[in-house]
Amino acid sequence: MNDNGAEAPPAPDDTPVSLESPAYPRFVRILAVVFVVDLIAFGLWSIPSLSDESWTAGSIALFVLAALCIAWMGYWIVNSRTRLEGDELTQTWLWTKRVRASEVAQLKLVHWPWLQSVIAPRLLVRRRNGAVGWFHSADARLLTEFAQRVAARNFRD
Repeated sequence: MNDNGAEAPPAPDDTPVSLESPAYPRFVRILAVVFVVDLIAFGLWSIPSLSDESWTAGSIALFVLAALCIAWMGYWIVNSRTRLEGDELTQTWLWTKRVRASEVAQLKLVHWPWLQSVIAPRLLVRRRNGAVGWFHSADARLLTEFAQRVAARNFRD
């Protein structure tokens, strides 16, 4: 509380800034949808000629598994999100990837601004335990903000 009895706003350093963006650029997400829809359409168009072939249970299972994998990857390319909250970077994917600034030993930002509509900016993170992970974000500012938090933390330590 301040002298007037009103509650004081939190100090700027106390409020964790939260940033979030899609993991992949809009063009890549649209392209993933187009590819998946085209592959489904091609599969449906091919049914008459495929029905003339002799199929074993294994070949049918392989065909179905390949279709499911393509749809599953397309889903995650479209829906994957990257979030920076406090000093933790998170990306949803087939599994959720997380790293805290205190766990980082080395960073490498891979970003080509002239190609960022096709190739998502990504951050290679090497943890202190030796594990390595890639974090993608359609917004490179999110990744650079995390890198700055890692640098600030390492500078203090």
